[in-house]
Amino acid sequence: MSAGNHVELLALARGGDREAFQRLAEPHRAELQLHCYRMLGSIHDAEDLVQETMLRAWRAIAQFEERASFRNWLYRIATNACLNALERTKRHRVLPDTSGTPFETMPNADGAMDLPWLEPYPDSALAGVPDAAPGPDARYEMREAVQLAFIAAIQLLPPRQRAVLLFRDVLGLSASEAATLLDSSVASVNGALQRARALIDERLHSGRRRSHEPTRRQRELLERYVHAWEHADVAGFVALLREDVLFTMPPWPHWYRGRKSVGDFLAWTCRPGSSGPFRLMPTAANGQPAFAFYRQFHQTEWRAHSIQLLELDGDEIASLTSFVSPSLFRAFGLPPIWH
Repeated sequence: MSAGNHVELLALARGGDREAFQRLAEPHRAELQLHCYRMLGSIHDAEDLVQETMLRAWRAIAQFEERASFRNWLYRIATNACLNALERTKRHRVLPDTSGTPFETMPNADGAMDLPWLEPYPDSALAGVPDAAPGPDARYEMREAVQLAFIAAIQLLPPRQRAVLLFRDVLGLSASEAATLLDSSVASVNGALQRARALIDERLHSGRRRSHEPTRRQRELLERYVHAWEHADVAGFVALLREDVLFTMPPWPHWYRGRKSVGDFLAWTCRPGSSGPFRLMPTAANGQPAFAFYRQFHQTEWRAHSIQLLELDGDEIASLTSFVSPSLFRAFGLPPIWH
């Protein structure tokens, strides 16, 4: 959009032209939704909050004073909406391994917990989001800052520290710009950023998880992974795992660490009379390999069960997160029933 068109559309929008406002705002929807996801850890909440952001912006467009860019103004509204939502709930989304020790028992019918667990983000929703760092101060590439380990880590930050880190290290805004958007001081922003970086570096062990296309050998590994699930091949499954592999499956609180424990879980899952057999459909989430996991129902159809997200380390699986929530399939554009 040229500068002239932007000025013209802004004038029309201020005058009450809804179509002009939409032409200004809609190009930013994808990146605003991703920002809300990073703040909240939920694709469903992000969808709701970006809708709220657009409505708030439309109602306030006549008062937009251009002290910041239109894009940054939208980010300000979206961030405030997220902060208000987090203030109401007083809870942050996590994965089961953030507390306690690994389980040795298997899940049971009453084991699922109704907690605000972290959710995956479909790669299809990343279309239209700028891939390059939008500012000179960004520390993370766009896809690097959507990987599950990063999203899980920032959920442990207090909400305003989370916003500061996203503004500075992900969006690449200056300290002055971040302070303006948060109605804060530069000193306060710099202090919050220092504390946030310390926690994130500790949580991620200073490791950078860069997103990349799987290698040929990793694609072969993923094929063997599918085969192991679909043919109940426990030994073949275990052979794919890193020795200290991590397996979580929200909303179950159970989580397992280590090749043997995860193998024991698969053996329990694939035992005679269990919920199998299973079928897997490739997808992608958080810039990582993922599968839509279906289980057979009455031998006539396959029903949605979970979204499985994998982190690969060379030719091994370092972690496996199974989001047991059929409602996620809609966000991924996947059928709830597969014939």
